[in-house]
Amino acid sequence: MIQASELDPAELAALLAFYAEAGVEFMLEDEPVDRFAEFEQQKQARAQRPAQAAAAQGGQAPGAPPVQRNAPAAPPKPTAPILLPDAEAIAEAKRLALSARDMETLREAILGFEHCNLKRGAKQTLFASGNPDTGIMVVGAVPGADEDRDGTPFAGKAGELLDRMLASIGLDRGKVMLVNALPWRPPGNRSPYAAEMEICKPFLERQIELSSPKAVLILGNFATRYLLDGNAAIHLARGQWRDLKAGEHIVPALPSLHPQDLLLAPANKRLAWQDLLAFRMKLSELGLA
Repeated sequence: MIQASELDPAELAALLAFYAEAGVEFMLEDEPVDRFAEFEQQKQARAQRPAQAAAAQGGQAPGAPPVQRNAPAAPPKPTAPILLPDAEAIAEAKRLALSARDMETLREAILGFEHCNLKRGAKQTLFASGNPDTGIMVVGAVPGADEDRDGTPFAGKAGELLDRMLASIGLDRGKVMLVNALPWRPPGNRSPYAAEMEICKPFLERQIELSSPKAVLILGNFATRYLLDGNAAIHLARGQWRDLKAGEHIVPALPSLHPQDLLLAPANKRLAWQDLLAFRMKLSELGLA
């Protein structure tokens, strides 16, 4: 086995990049694992296979330990749900979303939905959090590692920055509703495929329709393109109010920069501040602040 100490810095960096692209987030297990005992169990299991095969044929392998006759068959292992073709999965997502009459039944429908590849690689299913009664919604990007770990929209350092951004205009998580563009994190933070986006979109639109916000702040390039304009660039779209249509609900929406964008380029915080002031002014006009 190659040890990390045997690699030069370039080789180690390439290895870590490969792990990140493969979705590896932690280098250690949560609990210690005895690999030697695990290997011994595997050897014993392989040694028993000839005896089990001979017993199934009415005989016994030479030198094998006695095999119990008529032993009850082991229950079959559960298999992963069979994915529907993309078109059928999109139709099923739309059917489930439209049939949900409140946020709780919609949440249960998303939790029980098994026809999107993203769910198989994600640890958590992300759903809207916060207070829908305030009429204020913030839509974020695709879930990242922090959201997938905590099961909460806007987690980690980006979430901490969002909290400060909201506080700057007199808001907090208890006064808004937070939602991610997709309910599941793509493996290795890759970009979601077009079919995956179409499968997930009915669930996002139904969350908006059922909660009926009066003003929406859309953060980041992905969410802006996903909900408003597939060709939009966030630096051109930000700061401009648009109508967001979700089912029968139409609401004014303001695109702006995602907190993660601001962590990478702090100089853009002045642009985000301009957008936050515009959002605050709209809330005042609507009697929400």
